[in-house]
Parts: sequence; structure tokens; C-alpha cells
Amino acid sequence: MTDTFGEVRVTLHRGDDDLLTAGLGLRGLAGVPARFVSPAAPTAGELRRRSIQSSWRGIADLGPLGGFGSVYGDVPDVPGREFTTFAWLHGARHPHRVLAQIPDAFDKQARCLVVAASSGSRGIYGPVALAGGWGLPRGCAVVYTDKGTGAGYFDPADGTGVTLDGTRAKAGDAVLEFEPKGVPRDAGVAAKHAHSGDHPEAEWGRHVLQAARFGLAMLDRAYPDEAPFTPQNTRIIATGLSNGGGAVLRAAGDDAEGLLSAVVALEPNIHIEGHGRPFYDYATEAALLLPAALSAPEFDDVPFARAGMATPPAWVLRGAALRAHGKLSGNTPQAQAAEALSMLRASGWRDEALKVAASSTWLDLWRSVTVAYASSYLRREAGDMPCGFSYEAQRIGGVTTPADAIVRAAWWADGSGVPPHAGITLAGGMDLSLDPTLPGCLCLRDLWTGQGEDAQKLREGVAATAAAMPREDLPILVVHGTDDGLIPVSFSAEPYVAWLRAHGRSPVFWKVPYAQHFDAFLAFPDFGDRHAPLLPFGYAALDRAWAHLTTGRALPEDALVRDTQPRGPGPLTAKTLALPPG
Repeated sequence: MTDTFGEVRVTLHRGDDDLLTAGLGLRGLAGVPARFVSPAAPTAGELRRRSIQSSWRGIADLGPLGGFGSVYGDVPDVPGREFTTFAWLHGARHPHRVLAQIPDAFDKQARCLVVAASSGSRGIYGPVALAGGWGLPRGCAVVYTDKGTGAGYFDPADGTGVTLDGTRAKAGDAVLEFEPKGVPRDAGVAAKHAHSGDHPEAEWGRHVLQAARFGLAMLDRAYPDEAPFTPQNTRIIATGLSNGGGAVLRAAGDDAEGLLSAVVALEPNIHIEGHGRPFYDYATEAALLLPAALSAPEFDDVPFARAGMATPPAWVLRGAALRAHGKLSGNTPQAQAAEALSMLRASGWRDEALKVAASSTWLDLWRSVTVAYASSYLRREAGDMPCGFSYEAQRIGGVTTPADAIVRAAWWADGSGVPPHAGITLAGGMDLSLDPTLPGCLCLRDLWTGQGEDAQKLREGVAATAAAMPREDLPILVVHGTDDGLIPVSFSAEPYVAWLRAHGRSPVFWKVPYAQHFDAFLAFPDFGDRHAPLLPFGYAALDRAWAHLTTGRALPEDALVRDTQPRGPGPLTAKTLALPPG
């Protein structure tokens, strides 16, 4: 089927505005947020720079102990061109954003295109720390897709959304990244992942493949004398982490035309029908039970589990509230905590994942993320989110009002795609009890376990995200941390790899001890001491895939990377990182 692309915007990025860091360099990426000269009306270039910076900071540990730039990784100046547009899948109401970065030093002799999908619900630069950081310095072109997510928020209160260059405009004055129709002015902020009505997660594989075709087309445009660029003469490596990792594995299963040369997936959120557990299932379970379980003595020395006190009152109150709702039977806080922990273990949670999952509970990530997923699965619009939730603009001081112009102008650069953040609050799903978030958590969980019409529709939405089997000769490398508490390896990568092998495939699977989900969290004291980063293993896996494609070198062995150690209180070293031998 013919691809549908909008007008292509071409920009040059040289001198103090390169492709990889927008001129910030490593120190600038790790520094204070890039400034806007006019905060209420930032330029496209300023928004791009801050979006690249926030994408790096959201994925990589750039702190002084993290080892980036000394033990692994680098951010050299990479001049080149960007080609960006909106792309529509057949039948979709809204586009996904695609962007190709073609370095001036593109290697025409060893043609390479890296295609990447954003992690989480991030925007177009979401994969830059992985795909751009690995591919651009070696002369590969890189093409990104936001896979139908991103922070192109539409504000019904003033009728504005995000244009192709990242600036805001009124609906009707420009083509917008996301422009819902007929949404009331008081519906709250509309987010593409949650409110598009397209159920983008069901199409993540197709988003990746369409981005790959866009990348080839832009290479034709950039180098017409070398055209055509095709899968037969250009090696195409798909990579991503978290939701992006799941998206590239989905693309592997959807790749009927043989576009992809190899796939490297980090900590993938991947669902296989009849194997493992889908994210919505275990995330809503964690949102409900983990606060109660964290009162158990097993969590006494776990970062984030105590938040500066022996046992946070909220954890004890959750246990009592679940007892009142008939979800727990214990009569004391200690018995309720033990029972909640036992239930989580019985459903497949491992202790190393549960201890790291305390951070997601402390940050209220389980509830925040599953709200967006539920709205997407049910194809709800802003103003009609399930369980009474909504996204509302918030001024300083916590008062919900029409969005401040300065805050709204930065949404595209600063937003993660899933509020609350950057001046947008998650409202609703609460009551005035001592455990105010419990009603929303119960409602979201019931959409998975219940029997009503909405529960049936939600489960159908989850079923539509199941991966298909990739072709036999496609090299697939999966890298996942043993301590991942957001996408536990036992629910995702392990069953996916086992499923492939049961069907005669030969994926490479690296399990990295002490690695958890968010490298950026390693900057937190104590937390970083206990864990190892995952990103350098992603770079190493991409190196191995490239060597296999270009020199015929055998793919590496599976590995539980036995010599890797926690970083400890000092800076990361090559010895503690212990990458698998080249």
C-alpha cells in the first residue's frame, strides 16, 4: 500500500547546531534546561535543542558518576541535515511524526540506516540517545518515529496544537501533529497516545516500517546520484528500548517485505499471546498491591520504598483500604503487607524486580501510565477518559486553570507524552478518603479483570498489540536487565525469546545483572550505587549486529553477563561494567 507523507521540512544542522546534541555537547546535555529567548514564543530551533536535551536526559545517565563519554559512548559534533514530516498509516485519523537525520559524513560505501521508535510515549527525539548516539558517529543515517505518541498536545481551551516544526498554532492555521475534532473547550488537555482514537500501540510495528521507507526515500533525496537506496543495498537496523524495543520487535513480525536487516531491542515492552503478561495487567496489579506490600520488612533498605520514614502512612493505609474492599484478609498492617507481597510473588513477580518497582510506586508511575493506556485501548477522547480521569493544565500553586502561555509553549520540548508533567496534571479517579488514589486504581484494575463491556473492549485492545513471528533469517538481539522493575524480564523478554526458540528462531539474549529500567535514575544517590546501566550493552549489541551484517562475523552467544557489578558509590568503570567480549 502506498505510504502517505505530508510536506517534508528540511533543515541544516552544522556548526553550533549539530544532529546529535544540537550544539550542546555532553556538558550542555547534562546541564540546566536549554533556554528560550522569548519563553512564551520559543523558536523552532530552541524547541528542537531542548527536546533533544530532554530526550537524552530521560534515557542516559549523564552525571559525573555515570561513565558516559569516558567508559562508554561519546557525543562528537555530527553535522548534517534533518528531513521531517507527518506520516499516515492507512485508515488512521492522526499521523505519526517521522524524522530522518542524515550526517554529512554518511558512509556511501557501507550504506546504513538505523530506524528507531521512541521509548515510553515520548516524542520524535526520544530514541536519540540510543539510535543517534550509536549510528550517527559511525556514518549511518538515522530515522525516528514517535509511533503515534509524543507531546504534540492539543489544548481545546484555546484551540492550539503543535505544528511540524514544534511551534504551536491554532487549528486551521497549519497542519497539526494532533488535532482532535469536536472536543469541548473544557475537556482538558488532549494527548495523542491517550486520545487519538487510533489505538497506536496496535500499529507500532507498521509505524517503524513506514519510518524505514521514509528514511530510504530521504536518502534518495539527499544523494540523488547514489539512488535508489533499497533494502538490497542499504543495511537497515531497527532498534529501540522499552516501548521502542517492543515496537521494533513488532516490526520484525510485521516485516513481510523484508525491509529489516537486524533488530536490537532493549528492555522491550512486548506482548505475546498466551505467553508472559501484558503490561496493562501487571502494571494495574502493581498500582493496586505494591503500596501495601512496601510495608513489608523485605523493603526496609530499598531506595524509594521508605521515602525518608520507617513506613510511609500511605503504604499502611493502602493495606487497610484493600482489607476494607475485600482484596486482602489480614487484620494487621504487617499481615496485610505480607499478603500483598505474597500475591505479587504468586503472579510471577521476582524479588529483584519488586524492589526496583518501589521507585515507580513512589513516583506514581503505575497509575499515571495505565490511565493513558486504558484511554487508548478504549479509544476515548479527552473529556471522556475512563474512571473519571482527565489531563488538566496547572498553574504554579496547583490551581487548575487555562494553561499559562509560557508553560504551554514548552510542552512539545519538555513533555513525556503521558502527564502529569510540565504544567499538566492528572485529575480525577480520586476521592476524599485517606487513600485518595485507590478508587482510580481499583477501576483501572477492574477494566482488566472485570466482565463489563468496557473490560471486554479493553482486553480486545490489548490482544491487538500481540507480536507476530519474524522471518527465520532475521537476526534479533534482545538485551534486558535482571532488575527491571517497570518491564520485568520474566513477563516480557524471557517469554518472547522462549516463544521464538520454540518456533525455530535463534535470537541472541543478553540478561544484564543489576540493570534496571531507567538509566537516568542512576543519578539518584544509593539507587545508582546498587545498579548498572543498560545503555552501554545496547551499544555493544548494535556493534555485534553490525559486525555480523558487514563482515559475516557470527552473532554473539547468549549471556547472563556474569562479571557485571553494581556501579557502587564511585564512578562507573570498565571493570564494573564488564561488557561482553567483542
